[in-house]
Amino acid sequence: MCLAVPGQLLSVTGEDPLFRRGRVAFGPLVKEISLACLPEVKVGQYVLVHAGIAISAIDAEEAQRVLALLESLEEDEP
Repeated sequence: MCLAVPGQLLSVTGEDPLFRRGRVAFGPLVKEISLACLPEVKVGQYVLVHAGIAISAIDAEEAQRVLALLESLEEDEP
């Protein structure tokens, strides 16, 4: 089992599908990730990221639902 976190793709660099990289926003945090598994993803889309690799594209509504759930878990911690 893995945990993947949704983020919004801000920019893409690289032409070769195996070496494409993207900057993804996870709220205020922005990280560079690999897009090798998602050659068709475009700027503005939401992706699920696991271990620095985008593994799936999801729609904005699903991303917001997951982010809200993660925030509620954070609020419940002591």
